[in-house]
Amino acid sequence: MLQSSTLQFLKDLKLNNNKSWFDDNRKNYEKARQDFAAFIDTVIQKFSKTDPSISHLAAKDCMFRINRDIRFSKDKTPYKTNFGAFINSEGKKSMTPGYYFHLEPGASFTGGGMWQPPADMLAKVRQEIDYNLSDFEKIILSKKFKTTYGSLSVEEGQVLSRVPKGYETDNPAAEYLKHKSFVALTNIADADLTSKALLTKVTGAFEILLPLNNYLNNALG
Repeated sequence: MLQSSTLQFLKDLKLNNNKSWFDDNRKNYEKARQDFAAFIDTVIQKFSKTDPSISHLAAKDCMFRINRDIRFSKDKTPYKTNFGAFINSEGKKSMTPGYYFHLEPGASFTGGGMWQPPADMLAKVRQEIDYNLSDFEKIILSKKFKTTYGSLSVEEGQVLSRVPKGYETDNPAAEYLKHKSFVALTNIADADLTSKALLTKVTGAFEILLPLNNYLNNALG
């Protein structure tokens, strides 16, 4: 579980997203970041029993910086108003499938998969889905997957309007082949964030996602 003070810090930051306030509240930031890191370490420790590939990781290998890259953004607020961690055996910058936890009061979620892979990796996944659609659908249409995630994420900009070049429009896998990312996400209520059930909720979601990540990894060879 996470401390309520961690959520409060993020709420306050959202209302005071400037360097002066952040500097004055740096101790609160450090305390909140440590709390988040402790939770991620616990998640890794527990879930590595199911997925041993992440057993060598620590929270510091997975957590993203709170500073925003504002060089090319119209939004010049300097800080993210969330804590995020991408748990991947190759590190948080890897393009291969992994697990994600996003902490943001009112907008927290967890899940994972493969987000915006480069063209060569995306081509391999699409080819595998084309060749092996039945196994793919066994995963994403399973009762557990649908109950937890509903379906693959269809975030704006992550799905093509047409079937990609090289595939027929009547391909049975056409709707899946349009995806540019293969991600599944489930929301987490604020009340769950400070509950002892949070660890089970997050690792349970990861366990249901594991077959999809394995499928994607197999496609990448």
